[in-house]
Amino acid sequence: MHSLSWKTVATAVALIQLCFSMDVEASLSLPDKITKLPGQPQVSFQQFSGYVTVDDRKQRALFYYFAEAEVNPASKPLVLWLNGGPGCSSLGVGAFSENGPFRPSGDTLVTNEYSWNREANILYLETPIGVGFSYSTDTSSYEAVDDMVTGHYVPQLAELMIQFDKKEKLFNLKGIALGNPVLEFATDFNSRAEFFWSHGLISDSTYRIFTSACNYSRYVSEYYRGSVSPICSRVMSQVSRETSRFVDKYDVTLDVCISSVLSQSKVLSPHQVTERIDVCVEDETVNYLNRQDVQKALHARLVGVNRWAVCSNILDYELLNLEIPTVPVLGSLIKAGIPVLVYSGDQDSVIPLTGSRTLVHGLAMKLGLNTTVPYRVWFEGKQVGGWTQVYGNILSFATIRGASHEAPFSQPERSLVLFKAFLDGRPLPEVF
Repeated sequence: MHSLSWKTVATAVALIQLCFSMDVEASLSLPDKITKLPGQPQVSFQQFSGYVTVDDRKQRALFYYFAEAEVNPASKPLVLWLNGGPGCSSLGVGAFSENGPFRPSGDTLVTNEYSWNREANILYLETPIGVGFSYSTDTSSYEAVDDMVTGHYVPQLAELMIQFDKKEKLFNLKGIALGNPVLEFATDFNSRAEFFWSHGLISDSTYRIFTSACNYSRYVSEYYRGSVSPICSRVMSQVSRETSRFVDKYDVTLDVCISSVLSQSKVLSPHQVTERIDVCVEDETVNYLNRQDVQKALHARLVGVNRWAVCSNILDYELLNLEIPTVPVLGSLIKAGIPVLVYSGDQDSVIPLTGSRTLVHGLAMKLGLNTTVPYRVWFEGKQVGGWTQVYGNILSFATIRGASHEAPFSQPERSLVLFKAFLDGRPLPEVF
């Protein structure tokens, strides 16, 4: 099994030490401190961004952005945020589209009222090398990359941190949360067919062949091996025709950014529309982060690429590693006393809630964890925020009602309620 290296842990150590050093008054003169981002509204918290070198010889460096908690940062926890993809930016997607303090809007930034730095110090890391502003001067560093999606490298990193802590005692890991993660290849991917069918995206006849003639995990496995069978090709063509490229598979109920759809061969953007949400924020983020004045303010530079991109196209992933399940890793974390939360935006058809819920329940049964919070609704304000179930007060599953694959983007208020409950170690609100 390919996994993360001890060098990754060393990077985490360096970043955590760096962030804790930012709490002291001397941080005001740190070179990584952001004076002000172009078009940024006035804020009371500090921001930092820059590089952590992970290999001097190959000049490999990871780019980070750190948003201090709005109030009493020294008493608030430190949260490391990592986006999946594979190869998608925690800066552009996480910080500027999901749960960071600002959203791009034209030439300016607007305040995100539901930013997660209201509750914690948030560290966004562009990883692995080759994503966003993270770089290497040795192009071989971009080959055979093992990191896949958050369901893989977040549990692996947490497991390494625990192993490292047995010797060094540098971490105080309080828990991990995984949003719409790939935990087990077949279960997660094959739940897509039922989700499509139950939401009216495919017909009864297409549902039957999508579950019998060629299921989605078989198609993806064949695709990664470069040998798609004729039957799978026909099934997927039929599925694609019926679902339409004008429906965003990351949020099947809401509208898409038409300019993005028309400029791409397939829908890549998970962003959707409500009265408060700019569905084209991904386009605006790309434009903003490619401005020279913005890159200067962020202490960022482009190496080996001409433009910053949301997801990297220069990485050569070992895609078959996606078939390696990480549910056993979650089991080892729970046995070590680390709380685990798996949450799902319930409008995501890419990694549907039904697969995640099944896997969490199965893990609880294998570990002998009894249900401590029966499956029930939880509330945000006076509305149902989603559903949740807790096992042994250490393993939790929750849905965020009306949310996409990127839940903090499409349902920011409900996502913040979930985040705060997770940080506080409390059950999600049972009444309004």
